[in-house]
Amino acid sequence: MDASYKPHDRMAALLTNEMAAVNSLIAERMASEHAPRIPEVTAHLVGAGGKRLRPMLTLAAARLCGYEGPYHIHLAATVEFIHTATLLHDDVVDESGQRRGRPTANLLWDNKSSVLVGDYLFSRSFQLMVETGSLRVLSILANASATIAEGEVLQLTAAQDLATDEAVYLQVVRGKTAALFSAATEVGGVIAQAPETHVQALFNFGDALGVAFQIVDDLLDYQGQESSTGKNIGDDFRERKLTLPVIKAVAKADVEERTFWHRTIERGQQNDGDLETALRLMTQHGTLEATKNDALNWAEKAKTALMVLPDHDVRDMLHDLADYVVERIS
Repeated sequence: MDASYKPHDRMAALLTNEMAAVNSLIAERMASEHAPRIPEVTAHLVGAGGKRLRPMLTLAAARLCGYEGPYHIHLAATVEFIHTATLLHDDVVDESGQRRGRPTANLLWDNKSSVLVGDYLFSRSFQLMVETGSLRVLSILANASATIAEGEVLQLTAAQDLATDEAVYLQVVRGKTAALFSAATEVGGVIAQAPETHVQALFNFGDALGVAFQIVDDLLDYQGQESSTGKNIGDDFRERKLTLPVIKAVAKADVEERTFWHRTIERGQQNDGDLETALRLMTQHGTLEATKNDALNWAEKAKTALMVLPDHDVRDMLHDLADYVVERIS
C-alpha cells in the first residue's frame, strides 16, 4: 500500500490547515523567554517525526461532529503537550536511550531537564484547556492527565510482579495509553456540542483504539522490525516489563518455566540467551498469537463504536485507522 493511502496520511491531508494551526500554536506556546532549554528539549521530541495521531483524533472528532469554532485547535495542541510531557517523563523512568529512532532528551540533556520541561508542558496544556471556556473539556483532560499518571505508577508496581494478571495489565494500558486517546476523541465531540450518544461513541472508539495500539506496541517489542519501530527488539524484556505476551506465557508456565520468569523478570538476573528463551516459551505457548488476537478484537470494538456516528468521510478514515493500527502485526 502506498504511504499516501495510509489512513493517518489521508486524515492529515484532510486536516492540513487545522494541523498547521496546531503546529503554529505548539511552537508559540513552547517558547520561553527566560529558559531557552524548554524549546530546545521540546523541539527535539516534537520534531522527531511522530504522526501526531492524538491531536489529529481531536481535530477529526470535531470535524465529524460539524464543529466550526476555533477551540479544537487549542484542544489538539493540549493533547499533544500532554502526550509529549508523558514521553519526557517516561524516558526518565524507563532510563530509555532511544525514542522514535533518535536519542532521548534525557540522554542528550539530562533527567532534570526532561522532568522539568515535562512539567512545563503539563502547565501549558492546562492554560490551553482553560482558554476554551469549557469546564467539561477541562474536567475530561484533567481526569485523563491524572489517569495517565496513575497508570504509570501502577505499572511501576505491577511490571515486575509475576502475580500481575491480564486485568491489571488492561488497567495499566487504559491508564497510560488509552486515557489520552479517549480524551482526545471525546473532547472533539464535546467542543462541537454533539449529542451525548455521539460523545460516548467517540470516547468508546478512542478507548478501544488506545488499548489496541498499546497491545500492538507491546507485541512488536518481541516481533517487530527495529527499523520501523525505532526500538530494540526485547527492550521490554530487558527492562523487566510484564507486558501481555509475557503475562500470557507466565499463566501457562510449568514450574521450570516459572523459575525462569522469576529469575529474569522479578529478580532481574538476565544472562545471554535469555531473550531467545523467552521468545521460545512465548511461541511454544502461542502467547504471541493470542496477544495478536486480543489486539484485533479491540480494533473491532473501536470500529463497532463508530457505527453510532453519522455517515462521514472522517468516520470512514477512523474505521480504516483502527484496521491500520493492527495491520502492523498481521
